[in-house]
Amino acid sequence: MKNYGIPVQTPITNVKKSVSRFRGVFTAGIAMLLGACSSGSNNDDNGGLPPSPPPAAVPFQELIDQGVTRYMGVYSPSTTIEVGNTLEHTFGVGDGPLCLYGTPYTMATRDSGSEDLLIFLQGGGACWPGLFACNEYAGDQLPLPSGGLLSEDASESPLAGMSVAYLPYCDGGLHSSDAEYDTSGDGDIDVYHRGLQNLSASLDVALVTFPAPKRVILAGVSGGGYGALFALPLVSQAYPGVPIEVINDSGIGITKPGDAEFNDDKVAYWNSSAFFPDSVEGAIPDGPPTILLNWQLQQDSHIRLGMLSYLEDFVIGTAFLNIGGPAFESILRPTVADVQAANPDRVRSFLRAGSDHTFLGGSLSTSVQGVSVFEWVDAMINGPTENWRSVADAPTTAE
Repeated sequence: MKNYGIPVQTPITNVKKSVSRFRGVFTAGIAMLLGACSSGSNNDDNGGLPPSPPPAAVPFQELIDQGVTRYMGVYSPSTTIEVGNTLEHTFGVGDGPLCLYGTPYTMATRDSGSEDLLIFLQGGGACWPGLFACNEYAGDQLPLPSGGLLSEDASESPLAGMSVAYLPYCDGGLHSSDAEYDTSGDGDIDVYHRGLQNLSASLDVALVTFPAPKRVILAGVSGGGYGALFALPLVSQAYPGVPIEVINDSGIGITKPGDAEFNDDKVAYWNSSAFFPDSVEGAIPDGPPTILLNWQLQQDSHIRLGMLSYLEDFVIGTAFLNIGGPAFESILRPTVADVQAANPDRVRSFLRAGSDHTFLGGSLSTSVQGVSVFEWVDAMINGPTENWRSVADAPTTAE
C-alpha cells in the first residue's frame, strides 16, 4: 500500500456532469420504468415525543438540489462478463468511475428472479491526508462473496435467494467522494476519489437489471456502512415509493467529538458536502450523527433502519477516529437510543460488547441477549415484526 503522508493540495479536478443532464436522462428513465410505484407516506407515532416533520414531497429534494444525483444516468459499463451465476460490470478508465489509483471500477449483479433486491456496499478503510489505509482495487473484492449475508445458502443467510447488486469499495472516501489530487506535485493526477461516480454508475446498473423490485435492502459494512448513509438518498430516488430496509453494520456515521475541524476537513477533502442538507444545523455531525439520521428517516417514511455495532469498535473508534473504545461507546449508546426514541416503529439496534469490527461478512451466529445476528436480520426482513427488537450487552465500563 502506498503511503503519501500529507498530499500536496493542488486544485481539485472534479469530473462533473450537470445536474440538468441527470434530470433529463435519468429521471425520464425512472418515470417510464417505475411510474406505477406508490409514493404514499405513513407517519410514525413518536411515542409522546414532539411529532416529526412530514416526509418531503420528493424525498431528499434538498440533496438533489445540492447535486448528489449529478452522476446518475451518465455512465455505462464498458464490459460485462459472466462469472458463475453473476455478472461483473466494468467501467472504462478515464472520465467516470475509477478506483483510488486510476484502475477500473467493477461491480457485480446476481439475478435470482426475486422481487427483493439486496444492494450491498463493501467496506475497507478510508483515505485522507496523513492516513492512507483503504481498499485500493475493486478486483480484490471480486468475485461476489459467497459467505455471510451474501450467502445463497438459506441456513447461512436470511437473505438467501434475493437478487443482489454488489458494490466493491475502492475510492477511500466512503462511497461518496468526488475529488482528485496530484499528491507528488509533478502536475499529474495520481489519486482519484471517485466514490460518487462509482456509486451512481452501480445504481444505474442495478436499475437497468432490477427495474421494479417490491423491496430494497440496502446493506453496508464498515466504510460501506458509512457509504449506506450516502447511498440512501440515491436509492430512494432510483426506486421511489419502494420500501428500503437499511442494515448498517459498523458505520452509522460517528465522527470525532469536539473536533469540527477534523470532521469538516474530511468532508472537504472528499468533496462530499452535498450529502449534508445545508438547511439543517449540525447535519455534519460533531461526534453523534443523530441529527443526520433523524433527518434522513423524516425524508421518506418507507425507510427502516437497523444498526449493528460493537460497543468499543477498535477500527472506527481507535484506528480512524483516535478516540478509543470507551469514548466511542459513550457516543454510540446515546446516539442509538435517541434515534430509536424519535423513530420507534422504524429503528432497532444490535450492540455487542467488545472491540471487534463488523458482523455481516462471515458467520451470522454472533449473539446478544440470546439473539443471533441471523435471527435479528431475519426478524427485520422476514418478520414477524414483533420479533425484531433492540438488543444490547451491558456497558463495557461502569457508569
